Amino acid sequence: MNEQGKTVQKLSVAGALITLIGSLFFSTKAVIVKYAFRETAVDAVSLLALRMLFSLPFFLVMAWFASSKEKQSKLTLKQWFYLALMGLFGYYLSSYFDFAGLKYISAGIERLILFLYPTFVLLINAFVFKEKANRIQWIAVALTYAGIILAYIGELTISKDSPGFFLGSWLIFLCSLTFAIYIVGSGRIIPIVGATKFTAYVMLFSTAGVFIHFLVAGNYSILHSGTSFVWYGVLIAIISTVIPSWLVASGTKKIGANNVAIISTIGPVSTILQAHFILDEPIYAAQIAGTILIVLGVLLLGWKRK
Repeated sequence: MNEQGKTVQKLSVAGALITLIGSLFFSTKAVIVKYAFRETAVDAVSLLALRMLFSLPFFLVMAWFASSKEKQSKLTLKQWFYLALMGLFGYYLSSYFDFAGLKYISAGIERLILFLYPTFVLLINAFVFKEKANRIQWIAVALTYAGIILAYIGELTISKDSPGFFLGSWLIFLCSLTFAIYIVGSGRIIPIVGATKFTAYVMLFSTAGVFIHFLVAGNYSILHSGTSFVWYGVLIAIISTVIPSWLVASGTKKIGANNVAIISTIGPVSTILQAHFILDEPIYAAQIAGTILIVLGVLLLGWKRK
């Protein structure tokens, strides 16, 4: 009995550690994107296309693995439609809004605005799907929005004269909203088609959307400006996409989605610290206070989530 208890404890610690590392890797994305914008002439669409290009082989392997499993039922036309919708409207749009917004605002405030998505998930479920939210969850929403308002006002005093600051904030807000739609949709489709198949096909549809966007509106002149920007696409794909996706998925299997949501609150703190030491972004009192409120709100949402 004791040996069994020890095994479970080790698995829990391992799951928490894996999830923590994955969350830290995820938090590097905004910093790498901002650094790429600062050091090269790459634009948001080109950088996003590079991210998906170098992630594509991993998605293809996942799709092959998912489709080659025995006793897999074929997807219906309606299921294919929902997968395409999640890939194009959810993940592709949210990624594009994120990269485009980072052109104008700091990595720290980007991460805080982006962390509104758990509250959007709650609001969508409450008002669209009529899922009742309890008092603790509404308190969590209030804390989260109070935190973002506080941090944003502090950022505004520093960056109000920065060109495109409000546009960038609006784009990240849209990123958070579309990502929440993606999360809500995934919660309803994954039980039907399976997690591996969902992730693989949604990412392939998302990649197709990014490539089409680049072909239609991409900046082709960037292809003749050297290869230095390419390495940023590799870093974002491997360090901030593929590795953390696998780590967080593995952590979820060990400790469950609720604990993963709670541990992932390290993300904004990690991004702010990385942005300070790598990008020389200032850390100010309102940002710290706002971050604390946001983390508390998301912790409450994770704690009360069924």
